[in-house]
Amino acid sequence: MNLLLIVLLPLLGALLPPLAIRFGRSASAWTAAAITLAALLFALEPLTTVFAGTPLEAHWAWLPQAGLDIHLRMDGLAALFVLLILGIGLLVILYARYYLAERDPMGRFFGLLLLFMGAMLGIALSDHLLQLLVFWELTSLSSFLLISYWHHRSDARRGARMALAITGAGGLALLAGFLLLGHIVGSYRIVDVLDAGDLIRAHPLYLPTLLLILLGAFTKSAQFPFHFWLPHAMAAPTPVSAYLHSATMVKAGVFLLARLYPALSGTDPWFFLVGGIGLATLLFAAYTALFQHDLKGLLAYSTISHLGLITLLFGIDTPLAAVAGVFHIINHATFKASLFMAAGIIDHETGTRDMRLINGLWKYMPHTATLAMVAASAMAGVPLLNGFLSKEMFFAETLHLSALGSLSWVLPAAATLAGVFAVAYSARFVHDVFFNGEPIDLPKYPPHEPPRYMKIPVEILVTLCLLVGILPTFTVAPLLDLAAGAVLHGLVPEYSLAIWHGFTLPFAMSLVALAGGIALYSQRHRLFALHDRIFPEVDARALFWEFITWLMDAAHAVTRALENGSQQRYAALLLLAALAAIALPLLGGSAPLGGPVPAAPVDTLTLLGALVMMAAAILTVAWQRRRLAAVVALSVVGLVVSLAFVRWSAPDLALTQLSVEVVTIVLLLLALYFLPQQGPAESSPLRRGRDLLLAAGVGGGVGLLAWGMFTRPYATIANYYVENSLSGGGGANVVNVILVDFRGFDTLGEITVLAIAAIGIYALLNNLRLDMPATDAGGRPWSGERYPLVLAQLTRFLLPLALLVSVYLFLRGHNAPGGGFIAGLVTAVALILQYMASGIDWTQQRWRLQYHPIIAAGVLIAAATGAGSWLFDRPFLTSAFGHFHLPLAGEFELATAMLFDLGVYLTVVGVVMLILANLGKLTQRCAAGKEGE
Repeated sequence: MNLLLIVLLPLLGALLPPLAIRFGRSASAWTAAAITLAALLFALEPLTTVFAGTPLEAHWAWLPQAGLDIHLRMDGLAALFVLLILGIGLLVILYARYYLAERDPMGRFFGLLLLFMGAMLGIALSDHLLQLLVFWELTSLSSFLLISYWHHRSDARRGARMALAITGAGGLALLAGFLLLGHIVGSYRIVDVLDAGDLIRAHPLYLPTLLLILLGAFTKSAQFPFHFWLPHAMAAPTPVSAYLHSATMVKAGVFLLARLYPALSGTDPWFFLVGGIGLATLLFAAYTALFQHDLKGLLAYSTISHLGLITLLFGIDTPLAAVAGVFHIINHATFKASLFMAAGIIDHETGTRDMRLINGLWKYMPHTATLAMVAASAMAGVPLLNGFLSKEMFFAETLHLSALGSLSWVLPAAATLAGVFAVAYSARFVHDVFFNGEPIDLPKYPPHEPPRYMKIPVEILVTLCLLVGILPTFTVAPLLDLAAGAVLHGLVPEYSLAIWHGFTLPFAMSLVALAGGIALYSQRHRLFALHDRIFPEVDARALFWEFITWLMDAAHAVTRALENGSQQRYAALLLLAALAAIALPLLGGSAPLGGPVPAAPVDTLTLLGALVMMAAAILTVAWQRRRLAAVVALSVVGLVVSLAFVRWSAPDLALTQLSVEVVTIVLLLLALYFLPQQGPAESSPLRRGRDLLLAAGVGGGVGLLAWGMFTRPYATIANYYVENSLSGGGGANVVNVILVDFRGFDTLGEITVLAIAAIGIYALLNNLRLDMPATDAGGRPWSGERYPLVLAQLTRFLLPLALLVSVYLFLRGHNAPGGGFIAGLVTAVALILQYMASGIDWTQQRWRLQYHPIIAAGVLIAAATGAGSWLFDRPFLTSAFGHFHLPLAGEFELATAMLFDLGVYLTVVGVVMLILANLGKLTQRCAAGKEGE
């Protein structure tokens, strides 16, 4: 249960900071901190179990038939990320309390941050691919909201949209990759996937699966060429940047590489794709970082470069390289979070992030400067700091790679060059900001140290950089062993975290990187000039939006080619596609169309009904311009369908069809009142001929498919329902038991959709005014007697009788033809007749109920009936029934399904009355408007 609480606490707790803000900014911040701390405390017991060597698993049934259950698992890799997400998250919350300005909505910020935190925890702890994907997409959405937090700024809005577009597209690719991976393995459980590495690598679908999954990982972790969204996400507040770059979001991509490493690695495609993209990202971003003038821009490109380094380590595909990759994930999280926080302090106190202006800050902010210089040194890989250890492990692994043959020297040389760039941009961060003269035209002058508590998170992180760099065996080794063991899915190879290994080649590479970086930085002015001459400035954001504009223009062109506002054209294209789907298999297949099952004999009555229905359908088309006649012919089709249900012993369907037919015809008549009696000629003879051929082709194709299906044996689940209707659902009416018990979830969804549709129609009709026709089709004026006396008196007599029939159909529905849906339609027809016969005013004086609450009550009663089964530890919508005996009434049956049926009844009555009564009110408004004229 603790695993679920670790994820749910931030997700549900995201609602509390916006509420706590009414008690003050500190209350909102402490609420967010308390939720994060509670999640961390709940994680202690699982972490203890995992550190003892036993991964912890949890499972809750959700949709077991579909293979969709909630699976959570904490192993070493998940434990590492849980500690990073919650630990750094707690520090970010403390930092943000003092970073955000008074005008910033702090409650919304902390709510979004907790939502983001919960989504990342879900990724780390998921043991199901599709469940992981849900949390993956949730991180994209929550990061979009965080990046655009300052939504009054256009750069924040554009950066958020760019991040969502890139990571969202990667998420779609990842979905396809996960579906293929689950198909290969036969399971979506991640533990099953990790055990099936040999099967996956040998499968023909391995390469497309790998490509799709890598697309998802590379877009999330901003790998080249998808890197450009990350620098533009720097428009977010600095606490977001610190969290996003160190422990969340961009780390999700490398987490996925580490999580699926045992299943997907060990092949040439993995080596060249993962290693190649990682190397390109490492070098390109390290070089680009050197030329950034924005402090956060430099750190953003350095993040991209370090993510490329981690990706390259996993791509090298040796056990020690994987260990080094995990180690650098830990180190990068600490020094990058502290650097971003230091950059935020500088921005907060100077009002700018432009390194050409913020010079000489050592004199004004010595405490912050010391912390930032230590963190920057860790990023550069200076000895006695954590970054040096993992970077030396990286250098060592590049030396032992023989897969490139005679070109094996390329990778160590490239790694050293990347190290040179890393030292150079770290030196620029230190020298240009804290030394290099005096500040120039700062918006806030003179700068000074921030509030005390704003520096505590940076101090803690910098202390960790020092402790890991000086005492790695006592600080990080147990966590590294645990996480690396989960990544390697087995034994961890021997490795050394000693500070000094002697004068080795990796140490020499580190010295070259340090010396080369200092020398490169000393020539920065010449280098900047050369860079500006050789490489013209490329605005990735402008290129991205140009591509988006081109894509939208192409989509509009396709839309214009397909959609011209003609409903006939849309129907024709749809039917052509259906005809093609029918014709291609029939034309290409070699099997006979008919099957071995003989056709049933056709009796005279059935043939007559079929002919009447066909004739009515043809007349509906022929009279389509004479709208009233077409509606009458159409009603004949519905009536014959009802008779067909009676003919084949389906009384429930017959009653439903007949009731729906009455309501539909009334609806059409009310709508036709506002339309001309004679429709215009809209189709040319050529188009009518085309439509005739198309209709004949589609109708003939569907007939052939029906012939082929019904002349072949097929399995049916009808016997299951018939055999279990009484014993399992407590009712003899199989159709009703299916609706309220076996398929009750479907019915609940249908009445919910029905309610939503009714509210939408009400919104369209409310306050709508149309011209009311004054004459009929022959030019004769409408009768002044709007409510004939005979019709009014007759309907008043019929109302109680119809309601009695409705109650009768409702009560008998569980064991005989009837039920809530049919009874609701009968009630609605009886009530709407009162509107039509006696008028709106007369009816509303006697029927004061509102229809919106009736609809809401119906849906809520149905849902509450389903949820009530949870109280008895039964699945949702499980019905209970029993037989009871009363002295006078005798024995009778009661079932909870009747409550569900009551919800259906109320929803149907409310929906039909809301639509039809508002059509009647439309007539009343039009008449009143005409009289007013």
